[in-house]
Amino acid sequence: MFGRIVEFTPKPEMKDEIVNVISKEVLPILKKQQGFMEFLPFVPETKTEKWITVTLWAEKRDADRWEREGYPHVEGILKLYLAAPAICNYYNVETSLCTHLVEALTGRGIGQKERRRSTPTRVFPS
Repeated sequence: MFGRIVEFTPKPEMKDEIVNVISKEVLPILKKQQGFMEFLPFVPETKTEKWITVTLWAEKRDADRWEREGYPHVEGILKLYLAAPAICNYYNVETSLCTHLVEALTGRGIGQKERRRSTPTRVFPS
């Protein structure tokens, strides 16, 4: 499993709007991506602080594909709502330390192969 962490600061007056845009525009795009497993938003209590979002992917190549083919479109959607460009970092998920999460996301035990779509879904042209 692979994690992609994005940090960004929304414009203070745009908090409600960005939640709506993520819910109605970004999440539907993410959910169609091969290997996408989950989206975790961490929203601060104050409007001026940085938000952190984590997307979990079955494999690094799925996150890499998203970075190349999907994220530029989403970045364009969110650009109007951000005080500064987003910062992205990438991590392997140590699944041996979060077996309950893995089981919840895959519907299977840690030793079994993760579910994957048999054919990729492309939302954006190459």
